[in-house]
Amino acid sequence: MLRNPGLTGRGGMARSPSATAMAAFGLATRPLRSTLPGVGVGLLADPRYAIMQRPQESPPYSRRARMNDILEGVVIENHGALFDVLVGDAMLRCFLRGRLKKDKRQKSALIAAGDRVKVRPLGHGRGVVEEVLPRESDLSRKAAGSIPLQQTLAANVDQAIIVFAAAEPAPDFFMLDRFLVVTAVAGLDQVICVNKCDLGESNSLRERFALYERIGYRVLFTSAIAGKGLDELRALLADRRSVICGPSGVGKSSLLNALAPSLSLRTAAVGDVTHKGRHTTSSVTLLPLPFGGWIADTPGMRQLAFWEVPRDLVAEAFPEFRRFLGRCRFQDCSHAGEPGCALHAACKDGQIDARRLRSYRQMVGR
Repeated sequence: MLRNPGLTGRGGMARSPSATAMAAFGLATRPLRSTLPGVGVGLLADPRYAIMQRPQESPPYSRRARMNDILEGVVIENHGALFDVLVGDAMLRCFLRGRLKKDKRQKSALIAAGDRVKVRPLGHGRGVVEEVLPRESDLSRKAAGSIPLQQTLAANVDQAIIVFAAAEPAPDFFMLDRFLVVTAVAGLDQVICVNKCDLGESNSLRERFALYERIGYRVLFTSAIAGKGLDELRALLADRRSVICGPSGVGKSSLLNALAPSLSLRTAAVGDVTHKGRHTTSSVTLLPLPFGGWIADTPGMRQLAFWEVPRDLVAEAFPEFRRFLGRCRFQDCSHAGEPGCALHAACKDGQIDARRLRSYRQMVGR
């Protein structure tokens, strides 16, 4: 897992932010922009990617050689049938080679933001994805609808910033537990970020989140408006491959704008009637951070169904449960109050929080 890819290349020469990003995803970089008409105009003109733009430093490859090359890149955004792929200093709008479209369990596409891919440039800023490289991590959920389909939210990230609001909307701790399970199953480091603290931090609210601190989670209190906690959050994000996730309306985009104003992400207020968040991010986008690192910005989620997570893994994802697992009287104990259930006994003794146990039982349908 890469912690600090650095900003220095061979011979001590400075590396561009995009070169650093490619290195962070384990890819070699090669110059491309000046050899493909249209590259660097439009996609890279987007102000979110302004930190990537710099003069070409290396001699360009010939266009004939480049057109026949298979190059490695990172998927920045999924547009359904088309994908923005960063290759060196160039952004290519790519489609997926037909022979790759075989896994019917995936929702709409086999590729997610953060995927490492091999592409063949076609000219004029276009390309075709020839191969999807193996993932180091896969943050997925069950897609909405009656047919069981997998939806990958982000690939190859190593840290999850799980954002909930102190108020407007009020935190749903059962939903927070779901985010913690999904990100734990994906093998990600986890940070609980309590945003909108400018709207009020009651002692009871702090105590409810203090439970998570006692369990061992890192909890950070922030305010995008007041600037509270931003330095600490920036330090946690620097030189990491992170995903920011949470319900709608908790201020994910506002936090990112406060950390990196050049991103200029769209924001919206919480509804006055429903007190629920409004979607302002419509797709998962991998964004470069000016202080180093990348972050996958995800849409707000009102539902988070598990994708093929067995019951024993759900239990393992509750850190405070682990020392009691395997100690029940019956090997197939469902922890729903059976005689001799070690979790039930630990809850009665105050060693496990009763609401967290109810949360687990809701997840596994008990």
